Amino acid sequence: MTTWTDHSADRPLTFSAPSGIDRSAHHRLDEAWLAAAWSHPTTRVFVVSGGQALIDDTPDGRTELITTPSFEAPLTEAHRYYLGTDDEGVSYFALQKDSLPGRMDQSARPAGLREAGLLLSPRDAGLLVHAVALENWQRLHRFCSRCGERTVIAAAGHIRRCPACGAEHYPRTDPAVIMLVTDEEDRALLGRQVHWPEGRFSTLAGFVEPGESIEQSVAREVFEEAGVVVGDVEYIASQPWPFPSSLMLGFMARATSSEIQVDGEEIEEARWFSREDLRAAFESGEVLPPYGISIAARLIELWYGKPLPKP
Repeated sequence: MTTWTDHSADRPLTFSAPSGIDRSAHHRLDEAWLAAAWSHPTTRVFVVSGGQALIDDTPDGRTELITTPSFEAPLTEAHRYYLGTDDEGVSYFALQKDSLPGRMDQSARPAGLREAGLLLSPRDAGLLVHAVALENWQRLHRFCSRCGERTVIAAAGHIRRCPACGAEHYPRTDPAVIMLVTDEEDRALLGRQVHWPEGRFSTLAGFVEPGESIEQSVAREVFEEAGVVVGDVEYIASQPWPFPSSLMLGFMARATSSEIQVDGEEIEEARWFSREDLRAAFESGEVLPPYGISIAARLIELWYGKPLPKP
């Protein structure tokens, strides 16, 4: 099995770079500490709504998440989520609202993670991915799965507690595998999902099923989607993917068969590419690369040997 070395490790995966934020989970149940942190003059707050927040471009060319002091933030008690504290002692909160606040200046704009993830600093991207993941979970899990009673928010947004039966519910994260498969000729297997635009190819991926190891999941998903049998599997890296609640586990896998038979439901087309095949397809426009925000692009780059062209 080839030993894969990520030569672009100094360019961390989107949402995975160290953010400099300590989530300080031990403070989440300390109401006195949370109240003091909220009222501290250095605390910064931003609103998240429908997976979006306000961002702005700075004069020096950077893009920043717009935050405000807590005393300028919109009023809300229930949907106030503590995200953590940085090395300088600045605490960060997100407020979940039905809509984003208006802005007087015209440069600010709403943006979701797919747009903002490649623009924001690791700190701002980390804060936004945390807030969006909590918002997604909060909106979809308002009732107790044990008794059906409406739950209440606790632990600064990280628990929903049932007042009827006492059950505690925690944010869910669904593990998903994403893999670049290569064959004995070192060609890469790329597929196109049925709802993607013509020419868009990427790695195969799928969710881990109950009672299944991640290695078994890789083999099952590749066979189900493309009819290819997989042998050796090597873990590469992971990436938070809150669309709405996944953790992508990236792998390189070696095929033991080469005949392709797509399922026709998720994957409409799949092909083996040599590096020269893929380069020519990129240059001609026949193949569009995956978006750089995804770990899929990094897996392909790891095999391809250089950065992919921009979509």
